[in-house]
Amino acid sequence: MAETLPKEVFKKVRQLEIRTRGLVNNIFSGEYHSAFKGKGMEFAEVREYQFGDDVRAIDWNVSARRDDVFIKVYEEEREQTLMILFDASGSGAFGSTSQSKRELAAEICATLAFSAIKNNDKVGLIIFTDKVEKFVVPRKGRTHVLRILREIFFFEPQGKNTNISAALDFATRALKRRAIVFLVSDLMDDSYIEKMKLINKKHDFVVIHIIDPRELSLPEVGLLYLEDAETGECYLVDTFDEEFLKSYESRISQVQANRKAQLQRLQIDMVQVSTDKSYIKPLAAFFRQREMRQ
Repeated sequence: MAETLPKEVFKKVRQLEIRTRGLVNNIFSGEYHSAFKGKGMEFAEVREYQFGDDVRAIDWNVSARRDDVFIKVYEEEREQTLMILFDASGSGAFGSTSQSKRELAAEICATLAFSAIKNNDKVGLIIFTDKVEKFVVPRKGRTHVLRILREIFFFEPQGKNTNISAALDFATRALKRRAIVFLVSDLMDDSYIEKMKLINKKHDFVVIHIIDPRELSLPEVGLLYLEDAETGECYLVDTFDEEFLKSYESRISQVQANRKAQLQRLQIDMVQVSTDKSYIKPLAAFFRQREMRQ
């Protein structure tokens, strides 16, 4: 990159690399490999026939030339492309715990990216807000992943709002072959279900839904100003008002339930992670479930 990285950004990227590479080496590398199989089988070599081998694998041309029986050996064609769609909209800056939604999203992206290159896959990045703001072409290697992490931390988006459909459209056009696509977002948007349905048909599509506990329920502290991080609108609410709290929590719960039902109906995988809990368990559980479905 041409820019000079601030020391705090460089330090943050380095710390994230150390932490997530440890997780990848100990947990996620094998889980990722098992959850996302290769595109098929490719020819590796021929060897002499051994008792128990499948006779359908006999290479009759080689066997005739060498006056013995040889079979074709195939291995899994592993190389794939992982494309990360990173939501950089204004709502990601919110966090009521020790980390913001964006910081949690960045760590998950790092874990996915290092898992991919550990398995010799390419990794690409799309940063979006209400439009696609940055596209990093998929490549292999540690240096490339560090570049992706620097972009996630260092890039300053122009927009604050969220347009998930625009990101999904861009990814569909950019990816010429089937790929693994992870959308990492708090899903503060609507009207994206049809686009998800389309990309899920062409690619191995997974949604990582980032939430914060304060978005699900408000503290009882009396009058409270709520600001929409994407529109800048402010609202004064009374958190001592039981009816208001019940209505708020019921509305949020209904939105979550409807979204979950829609994605399940379309057979789209979603992993929900929260800023107040470790993402390791839900992500590892998802990988194991995917492996069982293979």
